[in-house]
Amino acid sequence: MTTLDLPPVAAAEPPGSSGSPDAPAEAAPSRPEARVRLGGVTREDVFTVAGSLVGSLALDWMLYERVLPFSGVFGFLVCWYVLFLTGYFALGRLQWGGLMVRDRLVSVVAWSSGLLVVALIGDQIGYVADRGYEAAQHLNFFTESMEQTAALSPITSGGALNAIVGSLEQLGLATLFAVPLGIAAAVFMSEVGGRLAKPVRTLVEAMTALPSIVAGLFILGVFIITFGAEKSGFAASLALTVMMMPIVTRAAEVVIRLVPGTLREASYALGGSQWRTVWNVVLPTARPGLVTAVVLGMARGIGETSPVLLTSGFTSQFNADPFHEHQVSLPLYIWNYVKQPYPEMVARAFAAGLTLMALVLVLFVTARVLGGRKPGELTRRQRRRIDREARRAEAGARAARPAVPLSGNS
Repeated sequence: MTTLDLPPVAAAEPPGSSGSPDAPAEAAPSRPEARVRLGGVTREDVFTVAGSLVGSLALDWMLYERVLPFSGVFGFLVCWYVLFLTGYFALGRLQWGGLMVRDRLVSVVAWSSGLLVVALIGDQIGYVADRGYEAAQHLNFFTESMEQTAALSPITSGGALNAIVGSLEQLGLATLFAVPLGIAAAVFMSEVGGRLAKPVRTLVEAMTALPSIVAGLFILGVFIITFGAEKSGFAASLALTVMMMPIVTRAAEVVIRLVPGTLREASYALGGSQWRTVWNVVLPTARPGLVTAVVLGMARGIGETSPVLLTSGFTSQFNADPFHEHQVSLPLYIWNYVKQPYPEMVARAFAAGLTLMALVLVLFVTARVLGGRKPGELTRRQRRRIDREARRAEAGARAARPAVPLSGNS
């Protein structure tokens, strides 16, 4: 076996060596491997953010109070934020490379924007709760209507029961009308297609940006004036249907398009028709997303005021029949009483606003719970049913198995 004689590689001479070829080459000391941290918050990050906040606040106060002729809380906060980002970038350049500084800066902007949104929402909820707690703490607000309550009546008299019932009935009817139409339109645009798919999609997108008062005027002109129907909760539900249907349609179309095409191909390969594939494969797979689309449409419709004002009228009496006479809802209740010059009426309006926010919160939590599963993921009830059927089939197989006779010794 022959070997190839390769020329020797000259070792790097350490600094200060004599350069003699006979001098032994010393190996360079190996550096320990540094552990790379892919996520989390380090002590340097916390100190950098804290130092930037404190330094920018001090500089902002000096500029606003001593140097520049500026004033106002909003301008002070905006200037503080700009100085904070500038200081964070400057301190970051002293520690990290340019790419890492830009990454950390974008992360700080994203986190601060999220905290700002949460703070604004918390401020709104706190303000409404503070103004409406005086009326919401009494049980009569949820059990009585304003039928026998005057403007100067105490806060322990009257409530928003008629508005709560009216909102729930109008929203229920609107959901009953909008959900089948919206999902059917989404199935038509995503599964059927054809020449009419593009005009329908254009119409749905135009209806998404439709002002709510136009929907109320449409129902007022067509249903009430033309056909001679009276103002009622049913007419208000029709106006809410016009507002909810494009929301449900667009969200449902996006969800249906996310269903993998291989599932449709498997259904067609097994001999299923297009209708059976949509009904038994596509819609069950997209069920969590469809629930989210429906709840988003309901959250949009429950807060509308102008369509209800034009189509249902206003009344202080309790009316549980949405098909006859006027019926009030929570947004209309708030709009009517918040402009009153009496503190008790304003407190009732804010309590109704707090109730409306609670209903919207319940809707979004419901969407999160029902729509949080992945497409095709089974619920606990479905898994328990499959387990029961499997145990039942196993028990039946054991019962049908022939008994093996025992052989005795002769």
